[in-house]
Amino acid sequence: MVRVKEAAAEAITAVDSAAAALVGRPDFTNAVVAKSKSQLKRAPLTGPTRFALAVVLSFAISSLGRSFLSILTKNELANIAKDSSNSWTGSLVTSAFKLFGLAVGWYGGYDGHDLAALTLLSHGPATLLVSVFYGIRSLTAGAYLAVEVLSTFLPFLLLRQVSAAHSAAPGVPNQEIVADRAIRMLTSLQAGLVYSVVLYLASRTFLPTTLVVHFNGIPTIKPATDAAFLGFGSPTTQILSLLFGLAARSFIFEPVVTTPATSQDQEVAKFDPVNATLKQTVAWNLWGYTTRSKVCIVRTSLAMLFTAVGTYLDTALAINGVESYGAVTYAGIWVISALVTGLSLKYVGSI
Repeated sequence: MVRVKEAAAEAITAVDSAAAALVGRPDFTNAVVAKSKSQLKRAPLTGPTRFALAVVLSFAISSLGRSFLSILTKNELANIAKDSSNSWTGSLVTSAFKLFGLAVGWYGGYDGHDLAALTLLSHGPATLLVSVFYGIRSLTAGAYLAVEVLSTFLPFLLLRQVSAAHSAAPGVPNQEIVADRAIRMLTSLQAGLVYSVVLYLASRTFLPTTLVVHFNGIPTIKPATDAAFLGFGSPTTQILSLLFGLAARSFIFEPVVTTPATSQDQEVAKFDPVNATLKQTVAWNLWGYTTRSKVCIVRTSLAMLFTAVGTYLDTALAINGVESYGAVTYAGIWVISALVTGLSLKYVGSI
């Protein structure tokens, strides 16, 4: 028994001596360090970590960009902004909405192009309002809008791969339609025309009255009362309408036409209302659409939601003298525009 213990002790001593000799060798140490570095490089960032990084980058770009523009433009927007007593509340609500948008984009599987389009649709109407009716220079208003768009586009571009729909990847359904420049231009013009027509109809009916009654202190409503068919006779209106069309096409049309058919489409086509149960009939009536139709419904609904909330916050909480009812009414114009645009793009995509 004593000999067994002595042999085990000698074996352990030999192993320790060999290990110490290996650790002392430079090539062994370098190999361990190199392996650790390679494992560290291969370790990807987790989803929540990447999202947190995207949020930090987005808020940083937005804050730095707006601060730089405030200095560059001599704080031009301060002339129409609400007093500082409400600034903290407005900032918190606006930040919460921005965070909500980033979360929807990240966990909804959207890419930088989608987030840029949603940001443009949600903040563009306020840009038009302050530049056309409140006398803010178009370059100033456009620069602030560009900062908001970049603050959502760049983080997602860096941390998330561009979707197959926006990259027109080989093998994607209707890839030739997405990649065709003529079709892209025509669908963008179509969507932009919808925004222009809805805005024109609003200016010929209730918009001037709404601006006078519920936008206290607004410098002028002449652009609305003298509105031409394709805008307010202002290049700013026409440019923004075209940008709205580009954003709507990018967010709605491209993902819809590149969505492949699924087995659910066959089930929808085979639905038999005579032999179906009550539960199946209700489910079919509520959500018995093809996959492409579902994608169009979801994305059009998101465009309407972000347009409504973004426009309301940018007017009721940011511009001095704007009443809540006036902000809701003004946002309604753009919500209707998003709805009609989504339906028209779905129709074109189904041809």
